[in-house]
Amino acid sequence: MKLKTKLVLGLSFLFVVIVTFGSLSFYYINRLSNDSKLVLKNNHESLVYSNNMLDALENIQINKGAEGLLENNLRKQESNITEIGEKEATQELRKDFRELLLNPGDSSNYPQIRHSIHIINGINQAAILRKNEIVEKTAEDANFWLTIVFVVLGIITFTFVINFPSVISAPIRALNEGIREIANRNYHKRIHLNQNDEFGELANAFNTMAEKLDEYQSSNLAQLRFEKSRIETIINQMRDGIIGLDTKKNILFLNAVAEKLLGLKEAEIIGKYSADVALRNDLMRKLLQETPGNELKIYADNKESYFNKDILDVTNNGLVVGQVIVLRNITPFHELNEAKTNFIATVSHELKTPISSIKMSARLLEDERIGKLVPEQAGLVKSIMEDAERLLKITSELLNMAQVETGNIQLKLQPAQPGVIVDQSVNAIRLRAGQKNIALQINIPQNLPLIQADIEKTSWVLINLLTNAIKYSPENSPIQISVSQKNNSVEFTVKDSGNGIDEKYLPKIFDRYYKVPGTHERTGTGLGLAISREFIEAQQGTIWAQSTIGEGSVFGFSLQTK
Repeated sequence: MKLKTKLVLGLSFLFVVIVTFGSLSFYYINRLSNDSKLVLKNNHESLVYSNNMLDALENIQINKGAEGLLENNLRKQESNITEIGEKEATQELRKDFRELLLNPGDSSNYPQIRHSIHIINGINQAAILRKNEIVEKTAEDANFWLTIVFVVLGIITFTFVINFPSVISAPIRALNEGIREIANRNYHKRIHLNQNDEFGELANAFNTMAEKLDEYQSSNLAQLRFEKSRIETIINQMRDGIIGLDTKKNILFLNAVAEKLLGLKEAEIIGKYSADVALRNDLMRKLLQETPGNELKIYADNKESYFNKDILDVTNNGLVVGQVIVLRNITPFHELNEAKTNFIATVSHELKTPISSIKMSARLLEDERIGKLVPEQAGLVKSIMEDAERLLKITSELLNMAQVETGNIQLKLQPAQPGVIVDQSVNAIRLRAGQKNIALQINIPQNLPLIQADIEKTSWVLINLLTNAIKYSPENSPIQISVSQKNNSVEFTVKDSGNGIDEKYLPKIFDRYYKVPGTHERTGTGLGLAISREFIEAQQGTIWAQSTIGEGSVFGFSLQTK
């Protein structure tokens, strides 16, 4: 039976109960009302007429209008005959009244008139008593049957009210419980309703859905476990340390390398808050504090190893659901870089002696005391001198870079006059500037404070900046060399009038071996600015570059005052 049919039948039953009880009540009420009306209309009026006629008969001798009053009530009584015997008594009364009218002064028939009136009165009083008994009997019947009907219908209605809501609430409760179980991923839950209505159909649909979800979960669970096992195998085979965190920074997993580096087992810290683990583990604390990209030195595999930390956000539909800390093992690169640095330092050091000998031999060839050279020979000797000078500069830069890379920069920090550094640097490049007719405009204020610097290395940096400015400036153009005090530091700047450098290249200008595209520079190594930065930063200073295409460039550095 459909739910709609059940609701219709239930409401129809209530409607029938109301109609039945109401109809029965109306029936008995109308019956009682009709019986009461008959008593009032027929018998009670006859009593009133009889009493009026008796009063008129008593006053007929003294009140001439009493005859008319008696006649009027007698006529009404003749029109209100309702009981057996009442007609004969009324006719007898009419006969006696006519005799009275023939001789109004004769009162001999008064007793007959009174007797007839009393007979009428008695008949109606008896009728009233009889009808009153009938009304009482009807009332008793009404009370009895209405009570029986009320009790029966009340019991049936009460039973219906108690049981009928469960027809709807019980299936809804079962469906609600089933939905909650499904929400909690209990796909084994089933709903059993032996009803051939909409709730039964809904329960069947629910069971089908739960069965499909159970099948889907079972089929995917094995696949997910296989994928999880495969991913864990891959992660554990990696040479990088990997640590997984959820959105609340709780530890999700560690691979074997991370376990070894931290000295902890995954089972011991899985699910724990990483900050709590960091309280008793120095490396974990360092990993949480260090910014990504910083190089970490960790003792691993019985040697000092180097790792680079990266933090990768794990996202799902644009939302960050966790993080993965990756410790990339860059020890082999360090070892290769160290071998390369040692090789460059060794080769550069070994080359300096023969290059110096070549320069000395070429200088001796230029000496006319040894012999005068023809123009072609003089040109070759000059070329040898220039190439030897270039090789010597390259080997010097390589040696400086090797010194920087090995962290063995030897600084001779001492109080120094900024003007002295500028004078040494300008004197070193003045001849080269003169060859291009470049004017050196020097601006050094008086009373500059002393700076704490390595004069030789600082002069080397300024010479390198001036050399670059001369190289990229057109002939007959100026180069401005300025020194100024800024708070607790002194700034050195070199401004040229060259073509300038595109802004997108400026962040890389101080990188090793970097050359600005389009400069067609072939003789340099791309190490000069990188070495300059290392020398300045080793002295706790800063170095920078500014440039605009077509307006030249400004290179500068600052050092702390003494």
